[in-house]
Amino acid sequence: MAASRRRLRLVARPVPGGQATDRAASADRIARSAAHPGDGVAAVLGWLADLAERSWTTAERVPLEDLVGWSAVPGRGDLVHRTGRFYRIHGLDVTAPDGPVPHWRQPVIDQPEVGVLGLLAREFDGVLHFLVQAKAEPGNVNGLQISPTVQATRSNYTGAHGGRAVPYLEYFRDRERHRVIADVRQSEQGAWFHRKRNRNMVVEVREDLPVRPGFRWLTLGQLHRLLAVDDVVNMDTRTVLACLPLTGVTPDEPPDPLPTDDRFRAALRRSARAASAALSAELLSWVTDRRSLTAMQARRVPLAETHGWRWRDGRIAHHRGRFFEVVGVAVRARGREVDGWTQPMIEAVGTGVVAFLVRRVGGVLHVLVHARAEPGSVDVVELAPTVQCQPDNYLDLPAGARPPYLDEVLDAPPERVRFAATLSEEGGRFFHTRNRYLVVEVGPRGVPTHPDYRWVTVRQLDALLRHSHYLNVQARSLVACLHSLRHPNRGES
Repeated sequence: MAASRRRLRLVARPVPGGQATDRAASADRIARSAAHPGDGVAAVLGWLADLAERSWTTAERVPLEDLVGWSAVPGRGDLVHRTGRFYRIHGLDVTAPDGPVPHWRQPVIDQPEVGVLGLLAREFDGVLHFLVQAKAEPGNVNGLQISPTVQATRSNYTGAHGGRAVPYLEYFRDRERHRVIADVRQSEQGAWFHRKRNRNMVVEVREDLPVRPGFRWLTLGQLHRLLAVDDVVNMDTRTVLACLPLTGVTPDEPPDPLPTDDRFRAALRRSARAASAALSAELLSWVTDRRSLTAMQARRVPLAETHGWRWRDGRIAHHRGRFFEVVGVAVRARGREVDGWTQPMIEAVGTGVVAFLVRRVGGVLHVLVHARAEPGSVDVVELAPTVQCQPDNYLDLPAGARPPYLDEVLDAPPERVRFAATLSEEGGRFFHTRNRYLVVEVGPRGVPTHPDYRWVTVRQLDALLRHSHYLNVQARSLVACLHSLRHPNRGES
């Protein structure tokens, strides 16, 4: 192990070929990067701590009425920016006749722009590395988190904020000179965004580039190990990592020093390369069927007409104190494109639970996914984790509204919890909003299957991620966490 953890010489090796990339070769190189721990987790955490003294944000809650540049539209109440850019918060009227709650209204973020979430890749000393940024977002609970190379809305990179240019953006806009490893539009939180999409990209550069302060090259193995640390790898990095073509091959690996976990990891690796796991017509038909049978409809309404929500004491909250609040935030920043601003944000009430149930079938790991309808999704239904909820939200709802499998997750014995970390959601729009991400292996008796749930392999999930709007953002985060379990000693320094 000491030999595998040597410090890499940062000597670039030319990248052959052009834009047309052989997917199997890419997957093999990415898998080798996933198996390499680089210079360890402790070095990265120390780097973040050092940077935190020079790059930071402070966010203070302020009344919505005191936001500078934001105002409520007369007669509608919608929160809008004076430029008409960035995003707005309006109301959404939702009907779901087949659901436990057939009708409701709520605030929602409307951000029609397609942003860029991009990782740059480069091979050093025979190992693929990814350029990440230590970025402080106003909604982060702990300041700096690991961000993609580029994390920008269209308003940001077209200069609507009047700030500094977005570093490295040119590599994602001028792709012909480089190698595109992944490029797909994906959704964001369908419960809080109205049809929000971002372009998830990984581009391998074919030339030297300067590493700016606050940026660092990491192996995929380092990123996977950092996923196990609470609130370090941000949501945007997780969704881009999920889009990497990591399945299909597995490099030679040293013997697993943890025999009790050996069979689980072997099943996970077999699930990632299972030949029978192609995108079958049956699986696609099941997704199409769920979408076609779902009667959920959502339409815009004025924010002032979101019955059950009250604008009081400078914030918008549900009358039962559940779900989430719309709050105002005043931000001061150092090391960002703009040094200070105010904005509205969504703050969840309580910490959520996001979990995959998994089981081994014939030595191959299978994942239980949920065909979940959310009002803000582009195609209504996307594949979600087995459990995705804030448990406290269901205390006042009918018993039938309690999510299936929630108790199996919450009551799981420690030896069946394969992954557990509390991770932040996107810190640019959500204030101190976090979920407990879990991968839980079911017991030998299994669990009953509901019509809106289905067992799939990891390779099937990977195949769906080559296309837009099949896996929601929480499921994509969990896919990245699942891949981090393929190699032992995730927590080593």
